[in-house]
Amino acid sequence: MSSQQIQSHRENAEIFTGEALCKQKSHELLTKFSLPKGLIPLTDVTEVGHNAATGFVWVRRKKKTNHVFRMISRKVSYDCEVTAFVEDRRMRNLTGVKSKELLIWVTVSDICVTEGGKITFGTPAGLSRTFPATAFEEEEEG
Repeated sequence: MSSQQIQSHRENAEIFTGEALCKQKSHELLTKFSLPKGLIPLTDVTEVGHNAATGFVWVRRKKKTNHVFRMISRKVSYDCEVTAFVEDRRMRNLTGVKSKELLIWVTVSDICVTEGGKITFGTPAGLSRTFPATAFEEEEEG
């Protein structure tokens, strides 16, 4: 499904390849839309695209990856392709992201950052969880 979405939004999109350029452009996009820079780990990223007309963005990576946000002790899984429609302080119709809650993986479909420095993650079932946005700032490697 993600690949089909990406194909349908490629026309007139800005597309970047190469890990260093993808990381730079991803940070620029996250900053432009007032989203935390560490929201999507950018290890092994091969392609980033943004269709400004539709707001559609995608990140392709070499392989599926898991990341632990230490500040909130949450494990998040990112598929090889992550897609979303972005607007100021929000990502909607998100695909390719799951969070581990207790013993099950829960699909994340919506992310919204509030003026008060909180970030809320929504699921397709309508459930949500709120955390401090600072928990998703880029962590130092090493």
